[in-house]
Amino acid sequence: MKTTRILAALSLAVLVHAAPVASAKDAVNVASTATVEYRTVKVDGVNVFYREAGPKNAPVLLLLHGFPTSSQMFRNLIPQLADRYRVIAPDYPGYGQSDMPPMDKFTYSFDNLAKVIDKFTEQLGLTRYALYVQDYGAPIGYRIAHAHPERVTAIVVQNGNAYDEGIANDFWDPARAYWKDKTVANGDKLRPLFELPATKWQYSEGARNIARVSPDPAILDQAYMDRPGNKDIQLEMFYSYGTNPGHYPEWQAYFRKYQPPMLIVWGKNDKIFPPAGAHPYLRDLPKAELHLLDTGHFALEEDSQVIAGYIRNFMAKNVKAK
Repeated sequence: MKTTRILAALSLAVLVHAAPVASAKDAVNVASTATVEYRTVKVDGVNVFYREAGPKNAPVLLLLHGFPTSSQMFRNLIPQLADRYRVIAPDYPGYGQSDMPPMDKFTYSFDNLAKVIDKFTEQLGLTRYALYVQDYGAPIGYRIAHAHPERVTAIVVQNGNAYDEGIANDFWDPARAYWKDKTVANGDKLRPLFELPATKWQYSEGARNIARVSPDPAILDQAYMDRPGNKDIQLEMFYSYGTNPGHYPEWQAYFRKYQPPMLIVWGKNDKIFPPAGAHPYLRDLPKAELHLLDTGHFALEEDSQVIAGYIRNFMAKNVKAK
């Protein structure tokens, strides 16, 4: 399928629930003097890059990025939280500044990326942390939370899915066909998603004011995907995404049993993970805090200040300072 046909399919209307837009009072403007540090740690022979800021003895917030981006998606959020929290944002292997091992030397799957990030937290000595999960970050983070419920102090989820309703839309039809039948032909229908028009679309679709969305992140993400072999990695990750729905029942059981404090901040105009995937969290976590924002998939591009305000209030109520 050609790129234009994929993008046309992506633009189909999906169910979007009306909700109030976050008001200006929820925004913050923190003049943080914290310096963001850029580090690398080796996990099972793979160099994992990460950004870190904030006091070493402060409560930890682990930021887990989505597709097709990296920790750069948190570049505006980190300074707004680092005065109060130790904020850590890794790049997964194959993404951003982390190593990109060849596919015959490394298994690109959600199970394996979760293992790498789990070991990454142990390398850094993180025994307690809150999670911020978006897109791919949700199935990675929820695997870790399910395995180590005692470590997770709270969860912030932004356009990250854990319910069947969240992927019951047209965007996922080509992926579902690939999960069912992993053929070259079915894989080729997904490959336009790894090209610049689709990357730009992820950042622009649903934005209320495109003039406030920087063009730089899409170009950077595409540069990483244009590295030789990376698009094959991305295709393998799309195939692996098909393993996630099978884990939904155990993640939901984790939510019900442990009732982790949860803040849901969701770009309500997202065509990939629409709000149909946000509301079901309240079935299992009735005390969760839900905010639908008038923006798209990468909500931080327009609403980092509003989201930072929600996080600061939420963390202050639910995570004790050391």
